Amino acid sequence: MAKENTTAKQAPAVDTAMYTNGSFSPIVDKCDGCERAVDVDATKYCKSYTNPESKWRLGICNFATHVKPELVVSKIKVNPLKASKRASGK
Repeated sequence: MAKENTTAKQAPAVDTAMYTNGSFSPIVDKCDGCERAVDVDATKYCKSYTNPESKWRLGICNFATHVKPELVVSKIKVNPLKASKRASGK
C-alpha cells in the first residue's frame, strides 16, 4: 500500500504569532468582507497591511477586494467649427 500525502491537500496554516505580537492593528468596519482579512483569536487582521485604518484615510483602500472604484465619465463639449478645421488638416 502506498502512503498518501495528506499535508499537500491541507491549506497552509496562518502564522498567528505575527498578528498577536502587536505589529498588526485590527481591521476597521470598512474592511469587512475583504478577502485579505484573517481571523485570529476572534479578532480580524489585514494580512497585507499593518495599519488598515490609515489605508482608508484618503478614500478607498488599494488592497480592498470587496470595493470597486467608481468611474466618472465626463463629456467634453467640442466646438463643431474647430472640430471640422482640425479634421481637414489646417
